[in-house]
Amino acid sequence: MLEEKDLLKLQNGSDIRGVAMETEGGAPVTLPPAAVHRIAAAFVRFLAARTKTPVRDLTIAVGTDSRLTAQPLREEALSAILAEGAKALDCGMASTPAMFMALQFDETKADGSIMLTASHLPSDRNGMKFFTKEGGLEKSDITELLKSAAAEPPGYKKADAAARPCALITRYTRFLRDRIKSALPELGERPFEGMKILVDAGNGAGGFFASEVLEPLGADVTGSLYLEPDGHFPNHVPNPENAQAMEAIRQAVTNTHADLGLIFDTDVDRMGAVLPDGTAVSRNELIAMMAAILAPEHPGGVIVTDSVTSDELTEFLEKELHLKHHRFKRGYKNVINESIRLRKEGVDSPLAIETSGHGAMAENYFLDDGAYLAVKLLIATAKLRQQGKPLSSLIETLGRPAESREFRLHIEGTDDPQAVGAAALKQFEAAAKATGISAAEPSYEGVRLIFPEGWALLRMSLHDPEMPLNVEGKTPGSVARIAGQIEKFLENVQRLDLSPLQEN
Repeated sequence: MLEEKDLLKLQNGSDIRGVAMETEGGAPVTLPPAAVHRIAAAFVRFLAARTKTPVRDLTIAVGTDSRLTAQPLREEALSAILAEGAKALDCGMASTPAMFMALQFDETKADGSIMLTASHLPSDRNGMKFFTKEGGLEKSDITELLKSAAAEPPGYKKADAAARPCALITRYTRFLRDRIKSALPELGERPFEGMKILVDAGNGAGGFFASEVLEPLGADVTGSLYLEPDGHFPNHVPNPENAQAMEAIRQAVTNTHADLGLIFDTDVDRMGAVLPDGTAVSRNELIAMMAAILAPEHPGGVIVTDSVTSDELTEFLEKELHLKHHRFKRGYKNVINESIRLRKEGVDSPLAIETSGHGAMAENYFLDDGAYLAVKLLIATAKLRQQGKPLSSLIETLGRPAESREFRLHIEGTDDPQAVGAAALKQFEAAAKATGISAAEPSYEGVRLIFPEGWALLRMSLHDPEMPLNVEGKTPGSVARIAGQIEKFLENVQRLDLSPLQEN
């Protein structure tokens, strides 16, 4: 029987994730179909209360990525929605951004949606993301949802209706194609004619981008990788931050002399890109490129990023593009919400983007949509091509740190890792100050120290009992030297494992 404590353990920030399938030697199942049923039913009640709409008048859409557990969990979610008395749209395989757009398109006009996905996690995992017309749910909403699910008695209500099939990806890809054509009217119906563009979907849900967006617009997608959905993910992790995944698309681009390579995560809310020479456009480079694309229409605009972006990026945004760089917190919802907050205060903030590849634009509902980021890159590529310039020209003056590394310092032997983290941050800042090393201000997350050779940011993990330490250096060997100093700053902190700092 599922108890409240079991359901609450499924929370992963602003969404839900758990083990959904038994595997040999694997972890026990924590997200069985019964849990999905109860959580989906709770979402119906949550949405009715939030929108002050009778349940019978609500329409809720459900979609999945390519995971092996997609179909049974989708059936449970749809059954729960119908049993509560709402209408249900069965969107089949979709992307997370498309599931939000199901609330915007006139053809669907859903009141809420559920995406069954665990992003880039292993094949035995699955999860749930939720949307209202205002966007994704907040962390506090998920807690409320899970408590409501736990309060319901076990058992299934009988549904008297059936879900309505919905070809959401067909509608969504038309939306993306229309955006491209409207931005490139001089190039006609096939603006990418003569261009070779590769897609690596990692056997996730993103293969549609090659077949339903690029090909109809004239692009040659021959040589694209792993477009077929396969929940085993047999080739590589569908994750733009994964080194093996990026190497796969990098080699494909260089081997086929492609004009651009695009790589998506499983549910297509993140993206990475590769230039014709095999250079990966990710992390700071992706932020810089998207900002350069938006800068002409947003002079002086504020670009909100997470906390681990480089000083070189700040210099590029502010000195080259004449924008403002607002380093905020890790967590895509944190970054997006901060940009939304600024806009409500009258500040022009066109872009909220993490180094992970999560990027959201004001012009697109502040939806973190990897496919939409790809659309913006493609439009820029086509325009620059007309001028005889490469896409890389957008960031040719962007500096890069000589070295960068993330150390993950585990907190051990305590039920209160937050207390250990707080003590570590206090010691970190005090010890640095005693040696003449200053802390950057403001810092919205953890403590960021400025060294002569670079910088270091120590913070608490969003989800795990550990402290990530990001270090960037200006010269070869500087990261190791900074790490050595930090080890001395933290040597008196109890229960914090400093051994990663010795692995240089």
